[in-house]
Amino acid sequence: MLTQDELTRYDRQIMMKGIGKDGQEKLKKARVFVAGAGGLGSPISIYLAVAGVGTIRLADHDTIELSNLNRQILHGDGDLGKRKVDSATQKLQNMNKDITVAAVAEMITEQSVSKLVGDCDLIVDATDNLPTRYVLNRAAIEKNIPFFHGAVYGFEGRATTIIPGKTACLWCIYQGRITEGKFPVIGVAPAVIGCLQATEVIKYITGIGELLTD
Repeated sequence: MLTQDELTRYDRQIMMKGIGKDGQEKLKKARVFVAGAGGLGSPISIYLAVAGVGTIRLADHDTIELSNLNRQILHGDGDLGKRKVDSATQKLQNMNKDITVAAVAEMITEQSVSKLVGDCDLIVDATDNLPTRYVLNRAAIEKNIPFFHGAVYGFEGRATTIIPGKTACLWCIYQGRITEGKFPVIGVAPAVIGCLQATEVIKYITGIGELLTD
């Protein structure tokens, strides 16, 4: 049940046709796994937090470096050297005290992914390399939960929603290609793509609109 504070906080989105109080309740009950707290993970987690997603589980093993700050908007100069998940947790809880942010500073691998995702309802890809994305893709298939993919390069980006058993999987889309190493990116690109991913998650949870599937 929504509290009076929650009814006030989310008033503008509760007004939306297709969301209402029932949709807001669904957001409150949702458990979302966000893989990465950097360029994509920042806008994704920010907008899921302020939308009222009840539990956000973040996984990222990196610490904050100066070169991150042109695009990773959860972090600033005062956070240099901190673990990204610690910085992210502090910022997200300051934005919305009524949600739960469960953060883990652990690398996502074949061995760790199932435990990290746990009982989450869906997986959001905010990583920066295809090998890790394939690990997440397999986890989504095994758990039969949706996978929200996003990627950026320079000024460009892409986002798609993958539903196991209904759409092509990520391996099918990229045909097993592997890319590694540093790549160029302007800060606005992950902001746009991350917001699209967050929108897709909100649409899926509430059942509003059409998803960006293949």
